[in-house]
Amino acid sequence: MSGRSKLLAAINGNGAPRATLDYKEKNSIDLFGENVFSMAVMKKRLPKDIYKSLARTVENFCLMDASIADVVANAMKDWAIQKGASHYAHVFFPLTGATAEKHDSFLAPDLAGNAIAEFSGKTLIQGEPDASSFPSGGLRQTFEARGYTAWDVTSPAYIMESPNGATLCIPTAFVSWTGEALDKKTPILRSMQALNKQAQRILRLFGDHSDKIVSATCGPEQEYFLIDKHFHSARPDIQATGRTLFGAPSPKGQQFDDHYFGAIQDRVLAFMFEVERELYKLGIPVKTRHNEVAPGQYEVAPVFETANLATDHQQLIMVMLKKIAKKHGMECLLHEKPFAGVNGSGKHCNYSFGNASQGNLLDPGKTPHENAQFLVFCAAIIRGVHKYAKVLRAVVASAANDHRLGANEAPPAILSIFLGDQLTDVFEQIKKGGATSSKEPGTMKIGVDALPDLPKDAGDRNRTSPFAFTGNRFEFRAVGSDQSISGPIVAMNTIFAESIDYIATELEKETGGDPSKLNAAVQKVLKKIIDKHGAIIFNGDNYTDAWQKEAAKRGLPNMKTTPEALPVLIEDDVIALFSKYGVLSEKEMKSRYETYLEQYNLKIEVEAKTAIEMARTIVYPAAVRYQTELAESCLKMKGLNMTGETSVLKTVTGLIKELKAGVEALEALIGHKKSDNLAEAKVYCKKVLPAMATVRQVVDKLEGVVADDLWSLPTYQEMLFIR
Repeated sequence: MSGRSKLLAAINGNGAPRATLDYKEKNSIDLFGENVFSMAVMKKRLPKDIYKSLARTVENFCLMDASIADVVANAMKDWAIQKGASHYAHVFFPLTGATAEKHDSFLAPDLAGNAIAEFSGKTLIQGEPDASSFPSGGLRQTFEARGYTAWDVTSPAYIMESPNGATLCIPTAFVSWTGEALDKKTPILRSMQALNKQAQRILRLFGDHSDKIVSATCGPEQEYFLIDKHFHSARPDIQATGRTLFGAPSPKGQQFDDHYFGAIQDRVLAFMFEVERELYKLGIPVKTRHNEVAPGQYEVAPVFETANLATDHQQLIMVMLKKIAKKHGMECLLHEKPFAGVNGSGKHCNYSFGNASQGNLLDPGKTPHENAQFLVFCAAIIRGVHKYAKVLRAVVASAANDHRLGANEAPPAILSIFLGDQLTDVFEQIKKGGATSSKEPGTMKIGVDALPDLPKDAGDRNRTSPFAFTGNRFEFRAVGSDQSISGPIVAMNTIFAESIDYIATELEKETGGDPSKLNAAVQKVLKKIIDKHGAIIFNGDNYTDAWQKEAAKRGLPNMKTTPEALPVLIEDDVIALFSKYGVLSEKEMKSRYETYLEQYNLKIEVEAKTAIEMARTIVYPAAVRYQTELAESCLKMKGLNMTGETSVLKTVTGLIKELKAGVEALEALIGHKKSDNLAEAKVYCKKVLPAMATVRQVVDKLEGVVADDLWSLPTYQEMLFIR
């Protein structure tokens, strides 16, 4: 029996999924937030004045009174120890996009040689991890190691459980000794302040002087693949890069559309139940689960939360998906394109903003033409996306996401906005002089007496749009499944703050403080915006070649690769934008540009080296053995005075030569460092990736020819369909 046959036998021997928890003992919903040091927990455990002070900081994003830190730390420590925690960790998100954490024990020896539990306010507020071992784009050199983590009061601490213990996790920002942001959290908090400041100006113009904080909110959908752990262990490419570098298409893929929303297999469902249970404990409000379009692909989606908390929770979702998958004998793949030829995975970032007094500021109501406040904020979105489309493209740029953008399951690299029939009509009316009506929703009669009439929305949805209005929010669909949502949220908060700033300034100028002039001023500004920025609105099919041509006529940028997209981050106007609103300084912008280029280069270098190694040590030996078998067969046939079949032998021999040449050409391209990261990225993009594709093409042909018992790599058909 071949190695792959043994592997398949092991998978088939798994049997039915075993129950890993007693779901009847306690309903998962009842567990919600039990491992979170939430406001409700703090209210019970803190003195009233301390709690009120802390609540004021959380609700208003204002400076915390440092004098209360010791009391909070002691209460947090006692709660954590009662939950079984022996250690605490400052959790932060460096520019790698991954989660980082430094663990310390509560244990402290006293003078008598006994152990006591200790956790001070100073320790809670500030930590000091090494700042030189993370990507910093030149902000920190190897010898400049000091960095600080700062407790983010607005994101609650939580307990992370493991089989042998528990850890108190404290969400923190991560900055250098010189004060620059080295992480994904700090810019989010800064950008939320910027958005709130500008949005308050609009609200005051419309008579709301409550000063309730306007917060960005986000509900990110997470797509992912699951494969059996045995397949993962037999695929060096997936282990090293997260995706398959080789693999012939399966005869059956997703062409039947039978996996999407299909019945979830028991083994996968057991995994999903446990993931949800653990996420509920952490206070993460996951709502939706289902099969996605590609075989082996799935989705989990939470409901809306404030952007900062949603970002933290999104990181925890990714951690938990991978952790629980292993427990169920599977691997969770978060790469944007783990399998060629089938849908890749995205992270649709559903975005809005609002406050306690107004609710969701992107809710149009039933008659949006009469909702001037909504139209102002919606116009700010239109202007921001059009003016800074390149920025939005840059913040979703990565080596992995380049494989996905523009494929059949993802929006193209061209940014456009889908507004839907109702809002498009309203803005068309504004363009012509003023909106007087809104298309009304209707009623759908299904034609079956037993089924009720259904309320019908005023417009359809568009899943091909990269930035689509979906009723009361915008959905940014270009975000990759393995990416932090921080970058997109920071970009959206900042560009919309700038647009809201522009509109507020125009309205203040037009009205001169006279509320009676507001309506005319709004109409004038809205018309100006739609005239200048309406080209970004497109309600059609973003996947067609016709749209590519039309977008070019409209002057919309189409940056298909990361090396094209990332330089936008250091253009003068973009640096000025982020600096003006205090989100990222010039040094911080340039550090991110260098870091993301370096990560792009390293990613492709690892892929190229892995492809070379697999081609030489796995594919080439299998092909040569098959070539030898065929040659021996032909010789035996000739010895019997019979004509041997040589066409397959010739095919294999030719492919072996092509493989050898392709590998040598690929190897010659890597390892030669260029003058700077961008120059190197262009080589990887324009030369290395095509060379890898050439090698892949040969390997995939060999997979279709070489005898199955000699081919050790699990196939697409096996990985995508066997659970």
